[in-house]
Amino acid sequence: MKQDRQLIVITHLSQLITLVIGFGSLILPLILWATQKEKVYAMDKHGKQIMNFQLSLIIYTIICIPLILLFGLGLLGFLILGIIAIIFPIINAIKASNGQTTTYPLSLNFIS
Repeated sequence: MKQDRQLIVITHLSQLITLVIGFGSLILPLILWATQKEKVYAMDKHGKQIMNFQLSLIIYTIICIPLILLFGLGLLGFLILGIIAIIFPIINAIKASNGQTTTYPLSLNFIS
């Protein structure tokens, strides 16, 4: 197994592909994780964190939809989720490049 921090950084940043093409924030990191988890040291750990974060964002987004009818709370939820979905992949990419531990807030543990 080799250590490749650059690929791990790219995997964290690949979540931002949605900003460019409108989708793929779950698919692209999933492909990178699935194909590289046996080859790159710590890719499995980072990939699981990213998948848990992306799946959590999907669930929170679904929860926000009916909350739009409740005083527009869903719109505030969408705004907060959007900010979190942009900021934390960048923060964790920087942490991963420095060899630090990465964490995603509000992340449910689907894959362990």
